[in-house]
Amino acid sequence: MEDEIFEQRTDLSKLSTAVEQIKATLSKIIVGQQASIDLIIAGILADGHILIEGVPGVAKTLTAKLIAKSIDAKYSRIQFTPDLMPSDILGTSVFNPKTTEFEFKHGPIFGNIILIDEINRAPAKTQSALFEVMEERQLTIDGKAYQMDEPFIVLATQNPVEHEGTYRLPEAQLDRFLFKIEIQYPSLDEEIAILTQQHQQKTADQLSHISAVISAKDIIELRNKVKGLHVDEKLLVYVARIIHESRNNKSLYLGGSPRASLAIVNAAKALAAIKGRDFVTPDDITLAAIPVLRHRIMLTPDKEMEGVTPDDVIAQIIQKIEVPR
Repeated sequence: MEDEIFEQRTDLSKLSTAVEQIKATLSKIIVGQQASIDLIIAGILADGHILIEGVPGVAKTLTAKLIAKSIDAKYSRIQFTPDLMPSDILGTSVFNPKTTEFEFKHGPIFGNIILIDEINRAPAKTQSALFEVMEERQLTIDGKAYQMDEPFIVLATQNPVEHEGTYRLPEAQLDRFLFKIEIQYPSLDEEIAILTQQHQQKTADQLSHISAVISAKDIIELRNKVKGLHVDEKLLVYVARIIHESRNNKSLYLGGSPRASLAIVNAAKALAAIKGRDFVTPDDITLAAIPVLRHRIMLTPDKEMEGVTPDDVIAQIIQKIEVPR
């Protein structure tokens, strides 16, 4: 009986098919990382920007490129460097001698899927160029507003801040990312599978046989379905309590903002949809909470010295709060 009600409320068959196709496309090249791939897909369905962090060589950029290639949309890649200027990203006014007027030449930020590689290589002046466009999906240049085409997704990669030649991203910018996904080293079995797969690869161009499985228009349609998923009032209170506890936790100097609570709810809806459900469960909330909060909270100096991680504190907060029934 419950299955019948489930079918009648929201038909997620198209969404499930699209998710499976994207996963199948990625599995041709990427070994493992299933949890990270689920989060990236959930981030796109929740209309959020995604920050992917990991040491060099763990396929951060490759994963982002594959996601972009599996979606039929305008794709741009920007390599961040210490000498990159805001105009290199946004665009600049160029004088046209024929019309004797300045014309705006669009920068690479004008697209649907924007891959920013090594985002923490550029200084704050360049980072600030992304503030308006990431939050409001528009740019204001020379007093004129330019709307970004939907969908507009920023997939950014970064190496951990301990590595030489990197800048810490401003807190205001970090808050604009829905997720911070951490790519870990592969397990021994996964490493063997990677070596075997690469050894058997007949062509150097891994991406040549990857084709788009979903359109930009489909993404917008699927997002509207995700927005309509049911969230029980008890779960909204549960999210609010998690965020409230983060603001009053002795291990944290900075807790989650109201944007963080909205992000958890939206991400939980997307994660539920990926699993084929049109309603959110407490498990969806707890699964979304860590990648949503890990870049938004700030540990106290003494906890940092002890080696405590943001993930540890978030897990403790979730464990303290009673799960709604």
